[in-house]
Amino acid sequence: MSAPRWLSPAEQRAWRTHLALHKLLMHRLDRELQEHALSVNDYEILVNLSESPDRRLRMSDLADATIQSRSRLSHQISRMEAKGLVVREDCRDDRRGTFAVLTDEGWQTIQRVAPDHVSSVREHFIDRLTDDQLKLLDDAYEPIVEHLKKLR
Repeated sequence: MSAPRWLSPAEQRAWRTHLALHKLLMHRLDRELQEHALSVNDYEILVNLSESPDRRLRMSDLADATIQSRSRLSHQISRMEAKGLVVREDCRDDRRGTFAVLTDEGWQTIQRVAPDHVSSVREHFIDRLTDDQLKLLDDAYEPIVEHLKKLR
């Protein structure tokens, strides 16, 4: 077994800054969405469904899109069904398949909440960076995201 490749001080700072940013930003966005009785996970599901044809997605595709296990997504959808935001429908073409479908209440919710959420994303992230910094972040993170998607 080879010796571990410890992080250099610069690598350690970058890693810890990334972790702090992610945790603090998600905490802030989640707190602000709670004012609308939503979690970040609820919002992400509403966005994915609202942007899909007929406002519906197979549960397996929604799990992939939201990077959740199928089991965790199923529990999340159950909570959202109880709030009237989504419903499940059987897939006619595949008896094993199930769709998550955005309800009218879910559609009205995403329309009402999206402007506030986008303002929060701007205030706490986008507007803190220059266009060049945003481009650098995108260029840096994209290959990491692609690598991790292949490992799923």
